Amino acid sequence: MVAMEAEAKPFADHLGLQEEKGFFPNHVPFIAFVGEHHQTKVTVVTLGKDTVYGTGVDNVGTVTASLATELALAKYKGSVDLVINAGTCGGFQRKGAGIADVFLTTGVANHDRRIPIPGFDKYGIGKLETMDPTKMAKSLGYKTGICTTGNALDKTEKDDEIMKENDASIKDMEAGAIAWVAAMNEVPYLGVKVVTDIVDGGIPAQEEFMENLGAAAKSLQLALPKVLNYVCDESNHGSAKTDL
Repeated sequence: MVAMEAEAKPFADHLGLQEEKGFFPNHVPFIAFVGEHHQTKVTVVTLGKDTVYGTGVDNVGTVTASLATELALAKYKGSVDLVINAGTCGGFQRKGAGIADVFLTTGVANHDRRIPIPGFDKYGIGKLETMDPTKMAKSLGYKTGICTTGNALDKTEKDDEIMKENDASIKDMEAGAIAWVAAMNEVPYLGVKVVTDIVDGGIPAQEEFMENLGAAAKSLQLALPKVLNYVCDESNHGSAKTDL
């Protein structure tokens, strides 16, 4: 699962995947690239372009991400072994993040679903532990941490407070939703995220994002084949389905 086409298409091309027309219903904008890698079936899904609001920009955020993930999993009817969510993110320097660093996620949470009612408050944060990527991260030289999700590129003071409570190392706009759908379908989830901007660094997120998107995209394109090779190598699998 990759939100932006500019992130997804180079990876799909690298693997020799082909766009599969009719994978999704005609009225949704999502795109699927399908093929094999090391005798493993691989499908790369991107969220496509906005047509509802007439902007033509990439679809991003939790609404389109959750819908695309559910439709893709339903298409395969229980035969999916792992959902990988790849893309860019903001990083927290207080947690050791730097521009173009690669993070493998250990869990997800939300920071903009503020519902101050007992029970609903926990639901709003929506913390989920995901598969343990510690061995993979050590082998590949990547960092690990929790990804906190919200539907805004910038942040409020309250967002900051909740992101600290979430113990987040990185921040994005889709992970929490994709991981939720994966959990609902009882499929392991792994996030592969590359830092474009430093959330607690003082520079406006949109400026730093645009300045570093190219470098982060290159880092992501280098990281994804390594992660996929590791995942496809059965000798790397732990005793539990959620261990890598």
